[in-house]
Amino acid sequence: MLDIFRKFKFHDAADQLYRRLVRQARDPVFYLHLGVPDTPDGRFDMIILHAFLVIRRLKAEHERTVGLAQAIFDLMFADMDQNLREMGVGDLGVSKRIKGMAEAFYGRTAAYEEGLTDDGTLLGRALQRNLYRTTAPARSHIEWMIGYMRHQSTALAKVPIDSILKGEIKFAHMPITFDGTCNES
Repeated sequence: MLDIFRKFKFHDAADQLYRRLVRQARDPVFYLHLGVPDTPDGRFDMIILHAFLVIRRLKAEHERTVGLAQAIFDLMFADMDQNLREMGVGDLGVSKRIKGMAEAFYGRTAAYEEGLTDDGTLLGRALQRNLYRTTAPARSHIEWMIGYMRHQSTALAKVPIDSILKGEIKFAHMPITFDGTCNES
């Protein structure tokens, strides 16, 4: 019974955070200038990447944020379920695909977490294997995404947890040139 109340407690904040991370994941720069495939899989991977960044921030204060992190996860997969149904996938196919998506989420987040702690080699491989899996991106695109993830992780760590608990989050701006390199200011 407590789980139901916890979900309601965090519903509004989770909804705001999820909407914000989806909006960030849909930024055209990723698809037009950084080689992320503009496909359902590419969009899924960008949402996963941004959900990872937000949930990673929440894990830093686990006791206060565990319910919110779970609410974001639940909302994300309810959204994925709805999107699959809108694309015409039947009931049996939806549950099978959602299970695969959840496994992909856990695999990617583990790889991204490990990759954020090294010199960029592991993170670059994880991005190549997941985000760019169907393409051959320029090395500058992968390098930019590594910098982007590190920059966002650092910026999100500075957002007060009380703001995040209210559903307030803002991703940091990172200027990009047309060759895919980042000009941090």
